[in-house]
Amino acid sequence: MALIEIVDVWKVYHMGDMEVPALRGVSLQIQVGEFVAIMGSSGSGKSTLMSILGGLDRPTRGRYLLDGIDVAELSRDKLARMRNDKIGFVFQSFNLLPRTSALENVELPLYYANGVNAKQRRERAREALAKVALSDREGHRPNQLSGGQQQRVAIARALVNRPSLVLADEPTGNLDSKVTVEIMGLLQDLNDAGNTVVFVTHEPDVAQYSKRKIVLRDGQILTDEPVAERSVVRR
Repeated sequence: MALIEIVDVWKVYHMGDMEVPALRGVSLQIQVGEFVAIMGSSGSGKSTLMSILGGLDRPTRGRYLLDGIDVAELSRDKLARMRNDKIGFVFQSFNLLPRTSALENVELPLYYANGVNAKQRRERAREALAKVALSDREGHRPNQLSGGQQQRVAIARALVNRPSLVLADEPTGNLDSKVTVEIMGLLQDLNDAGNTVVFVTHEPDVAQYSKRKIVLRDGQILTDEPVAERSVVRR
């Protein structure tokens, strides 16, 4: 069974009397364990598609099934719970709380998880920071960390709930080329460990780190193919 199944999804925005379609009948499947890049120029629909995949927006019509669950049938509370349980988000701007330590930032999603006490929160947050090689920075606040380290904290936070799916929106957009390689190598390691990773990028060289590349244009899938000559970060 596919982890993600999108069937004839449309998303239409209303601007006054005008209808502006951002997605036009998109269909795709993503299997467990895939590593997928979504590309496209500004206005292609890639950010809209990512919002729908993350349960942050709903399609105007069409179906989205995550792990076999039809997202459209979920109430607002159940959708929020599904997002917290099944999806880990990584953002371009890191979205860390500035006055909070790395460890406390990583703990945040666990406050909304059922059956996780304070001791378990701390243990799981430390485990997630260890996965991104930041155990020695758990007491540091964001302003005491480099951009790459802040993004590692954000990735640890995305992993702390042990989600089925990691979604990353331009995860290297604010990073220099050296740190970009570092972060993409980390995402490759996570994928090699069995995590399903889907990320948006506008940079062709960053998309080369994935295993499959989907290119959108004018709200439709232009190409969907395996990545040839994949870039692999050697450890």
